[in-house]
Parts: sequence; C-alpha cells; structure tokens
Amino acid sequence: MRAKRYAHLGPVGALLLGLLLAAGPSAPQADGAPSPAPMAPPVPSVGRSWPLPGRPAILRAWDPPPTPYARGHRGVDLAARPSAPVLAVAAGRVAFAGRVAGRGVVSVDLAGTSEPPLRTTYEPVRASVREGDEVAAGEILGTVEPTGSHCPVTCVHWGLRRGKAYLDPLSLMPPWLLNGGPSVLLPVLGVPLPS
Repeated sequence: MRAKRYAHLGPVGALLLGLLLAAGPSAPQADGAPSPAPMAPPVPSVGRSWPLPGRPAILRAWDPPPTPYARGHRGVDLAARPSAPVLAVAAGRVAFAGRVAGRGVVSVDLAGTSEPPLRTTYEPVRASVREGDEVAAGEILGTVEPTGSHCPVTCVHWGLRRGKAYLDPLSLMPPWLLNGGPSVLLPVLGVPLPS
C-alpha cells in the first residue's frame, strides 16, 4: 500500500523516504528541532588478511539492495579453487560454523568493533573451527567446498554485517591490502644514493 502511495517519488525518492521512515521519530532538541538519528559506527579498517591466500580476483562486487527484501548482492564473491584455505580477515570469535541451506558457512564476530560487533561470513566452507573458537587474522577457518557455490566458477561469498545491516566487506580492508601492498619510495632524480 505504502509503495503505491509514494510511487511518484521515483526510486531515489522512495529510497530516501524509506530511510527516513526506518529512522523513526526523533526526540526534539531544546530549540524544538528534532535531534538527528543516531549514526551507526563507521566500519574500521581492521582487515589484516584476504579471506583467501594472496589477493583473489573479485568476481562480483557488493551491490546493496534498495530495500531490505529487494534483490541485491549482500557481499563480495572471490575467485577460489576447491579445497583452498579460507582465512579470517581479522581477529574475532567464531559465532557460527555449520550448514545453512546445504552450504557450509562460517561467521566470525570481529574483536573491538563496538556493539553490535561486525560479523564476517564466508561460504561455501568446510569448517575446521567451531562456534566459540577465538581466531587470529589470517587463521584458517576451513576449506572451500567444491559444490554449493552460487558463482559460475568456484568462489567464496564473503559478507559483512552489523546487526541486521549488510555492509561492504571490502570496507574492512586497509588501503595497503586493497591496493596490493605498501608504497615504495623511488630515488629522487639528481640526488646521489647513499653508499
């Protein structure tokens, strides 16, 4: 009913209206103006490892849906070979390791990312960890299952959530991991190198 009532706003207007309605009413400030809705904490760059060895190719990027139940891609698909190790991107505690809809899934609540904690999810994974295990960045969580992938080739779907909100998992990665390594200083022309 509400969707038809606001159809004239177009997709962008409907998205903005949905965000305003989701925020709910806010308490007035001393001057009578409504106080701003509380902001979700930003995603810290706590990633210290890719979910797979090396720097895997991104087969499909994060594409958030315009509404909670609309179509979209709530994670990133990374090219993987069957049985490759799946690694924790950051330190945390295993929140889930089991099967969901026939696929192996591992979820890790990341340490030090406020409340509710950021949660990374990896699938399809044959888990080698159990719920409650503490893991370090780069620690093996399991191996890529050869079946159950939703990609045309074997891949790992890597997701990130805070509470019920899906976020871009690449936002966890510091620039030196996203860009392939640290900066390298080159010699300045005309200045002799030290011996």
